[in-house]
Amino acid sequence: MLKFFTFTLVLIISSTSLTEQSNENRNDSKPVYGFEVDNEHNQFLLDGKSFRYVSGSFHYFRTPSVYWRDRLRKMRAAGLNAVSTYVEWSLHQPTPNTWRWTDEADIVGFLKIAQEEGLLVLLRPGPYICAERDLGGLPTWLMTLEPEIKMRTNDLRYMRYVEIYLNELLTRIKPLLRGNGGPIIMVQVENEYGSFHACDLAYKQKLRDIMTRHIESKALLYTTDGNTDGALRCGVISGVYATIDFGVSTNVQNNFNLMRRYQPTGPYVNSEYYSGWLTHWGEHFQTVQTQNFTKTLATMLSMNASVNIYMFYGGTNFGFSAGANGGDKYWPQITSYDYDAPLTEAGDPTEKYFAIRDTIGQFLPLPNLPLPTVAPKGDYGSILLKPVARFFDNETRSLFTTTMGVYNTPPTFEKLAIARGFVLYETNLPENMKDPAILRANIGDRGLVYVDDYLAGTLSRTLKINALVLQNPYAKRLSILVENQGHLNFGNIIEDWKGIFNVKIDDKPTVNTWKVTGFSMDDITPLNTSTSVISMKGNLINGPIFLRATFTIANEPLDTYLNTAGWGKGVAYVNGHNLGRYWPVIGPQVTLYIPAIFLKKGENEVIILELEYIATNLKMKFQTFADFGKSEIKQFPN
Repeated sequence: MLKFFTFTLVLIISSTSLTEQSNENRNDSKPVYGFEVDNEHNQFLLDGKSFRYVSGSFHYFRTPSVYWRDRLRKMRAAGLNAVSTYVEWSLHQPTPNTWRWTDEADIVGFLKIAQEEGLLVLLRPGPYICAERDLGGLPTWLMTLEPEIKMRTNDLRYMRYVEIYLNELLTRIKPLLRGNGGPIIMVQVENEYGSFHACDLAYKQKLRDIMTRHIESKALLYTTDGNTDGALRCGVISGVYATIDFGVSTNVQNNFNLMRRYQPTGPYVNSEYYSGWLTHWGEHFQTVQTQNFTKTLATMLSMNASVNIYMFYGGTNFGFSAGANGGDKYWPQITSYDYDAPLTEAGDPTEKYFAIRDTIGQFLPLPNLPLPTVAPKGDYGSILLKPVARFFDNETRSLFTTTMGVYNTPPTFEKLAIARGFVLYETNLPENMKDPAILRANIGDRGLVYVDDYLAGTLSRTLKINALVLQNPYAKRLSILVENQGHLNFGNIIEDWKGIFNVKIDDKPTVNTWKVTGFSMDDITPLNTSTSVISMKGNLINGPIFLRATFTIANEPLDTYLNTAGWGKGVAYVNGHNLGRYWPVIGPQVTLYIPAIFLKKGENEVIILELEYIATNLKMKFQTFADFGKSEIKQFPN
């Protein structure tokens, strides 16, 4: 039988601005802080008073830190009294011996700003977070530390690093727990673990115990799982408050009744109430109707439920940080994480934003804050992109090579310590090939195949294309440029290796050695030293091309969008900032969001790594609005 308990907390510490109102009527000389469950009355107590939160998800790692306060203030102005954020392990520990806690990784700074803006915090440190991020936020170096390491289980090799990470993080955020006068009222243990196949009880309990050592009773530990009996049964943890996730077009009471089977007392909680949905490359942009959303929100609030809106502000998967989903097919996610959220990717309020505010206002007092407006955007016209370097030229390779070696068997990205980006695999073709020959290989995730430096075709994990006809029996050289399109972030497969596997020609394994070159492509600035000048348009039959353009901004920069229509597939950089992947021929995303902070008054630089096709006019343009192509309404199951 599952055991449940009530958090009780009476701590006396110094006052902060966030809690003046909740303590204003006390006779104590100092305020009393705490967050607990009142099981008798099925409610939360904040500082000893009845409380329920209406929160919104905003992940600090999806927008530059200079915008954190703006987004949080807009959330508070909408009537929210809390913000929920994941903590991305891979961001904070990019290598086993490297830690990042500043700039865009300044989680403590983010939490302090939230408190200053009058928002409580629901912290979701994982270690696994999903979040449509590469490998669900887990660092890829975990995959190579020990053979066959089993992540998200009580594998001691895995748990060793989990405990180091959690100790590093929780030590930093401890002063910000509610019991210490900070904004953090709840801390989530793992993330939707009931959707993972392992159902490892020892693992869940170990995480709980590690967190409890730091948090004690100064915040409430909780879990969240999908709205199925199996998910909750596997996801709940003894002594941890169990909550549920569900979207619109669903029976609210039935969902909360399901939660009651595993959390018999305490308030109802929907920890992920979906304002929109994630979108993959090759599908329509997913939306949720505002009217349906606010109707279900009002129903939950009328039941005194606490609700977290996922997402309230989505932001962007800059660089190569987007993940992928699996199942019947491999399906990578688009660069934008706009999510059809109440605040757009650029932080602008939408019709949904104001409708949510009106709904919240029926149940909670609204703050006396100015309402946000749509910020002006920069229309910086068209740019003419000039090809400046071939990706496969020796000079260019030397600029961007992260690792190089010769191997008998093609190594994975992970074994090369290339977490993201590209790897080029090259080998000699066997003599006396058939005419035509057939190349077979399993690919992770997309491979451009070149025979004697001439494009022969594409291998695709998404389309399950693992065979290709080689029409030149006299060719000498085989090259395969593999793109990592994102590690799986959800489902039962976590150890998602990237590269080429089981390579055969005419059903015979390749016997020659492989020359392997890895390109992380996080930093594009070395290209400025390149002197290559070429002329190229249309299909790139001899390999990818770097292109460059400059443009001038006369006044203070504004947010803008780069329109990639007419181009093939690639990566865009502005002033050295990796905007992420573009793929307009597949869609639905056509534009890439450029925050004003990435721009500067005066001359700016755009660099494009185009993999497949250069627009015949060699132009891209800036525009004042996002283009996500066709959209469709997300239909949630009842």
